[in-house]
Amino acid sequence: MRKVRADERGGGSIGALAVLLVLGAVAVVGILGNRKHAEAAVDLTTLTGSSTQMTIPTAPLDPDPFALTDGLVVHPRGQTALYSAPDADAFAKIGPTQFGPTWLPVVEESDGWLRVLLPSKPNRSTGWIRDDGLDRASSSYLIRVHTGSRTIELFEQGKSLGTWRAGVGAKKTPTPPGRTFLLGSIIDNKRSASPIVLPLGAHSPTLDTFGGGPGTVAIHGWPRPDVFGAAISAGCVRVPKVALAKLQQVPLGTLVLIDSK
Repeated sequence: MRKVRADERGGGSIGALAVLLVLGAVAVVGILGNRKHAEAAVDLTTLTGSSTQMTIPTAPLDPDPFALTDGLVVHPRGQTALYSAPDADAFAKIGPTQFGPTWLPVVEESDGWLRVLLPSKPNRSTGWIRDDGLDRASSSYLIRVHTGSRTIELFEQGKSLGTWRAGVGAKKTPTPPGRTFLLGSIIDNKRSASPIVLPLGAHSPTLDTFGGGPGTVAIHGWPRPDVFGAAISAGCVRVPKVALAKLQQVPLGTLVLIDSK
């Protein structure tokens, strides 16, 4: 029997390695090709847009609605499909603008996918998006609303920037609990009660509409101080001028945690 020389063994190993490298490259190309094909297969025109105006019953709900995040927020550059899970079916889409640019907090990540909070009903709606075609940023801020003590807190990098008494939802029109986010920042001088309004990605659980709008919960000011510390609103959070001035500087997409403490 002929003995196999060491250089022949090495040559066989190199040849096998070359084959494995080629197969690996083919597999990667196949995966990327499948991903592009899957994206092309989604007809965005058939999907409902997630916005503060819409209700999307099929949206998966936030599995951990009182948890903190690491501050990652993302902005879709164009209409982007929303999926019920990674590599699952698309159930809706999200656009680049709401009240200004759309910035969404990321609550979960999984191998090229991001789970984000959504601005549409029901409250605590989420969706998975592909981790491409997005702008990334990080918010070092956190807003906490406590409906029990009727206070609002603002933090930056874990450091308190202030705590203020706040007006919260009345018993029949409560401020919805759970984590949501700063969806927009509006200045409307026609609004006598508060020209500055900061809409959140949450809605009244008892009112379908309010003031001609879809019942979007917001943080805003109020001309009378007697409302601060009271459960008196239709679901919005009313804050003093000094608090509103600081909250207005917080970047869109910042996490807002609402609890009953």
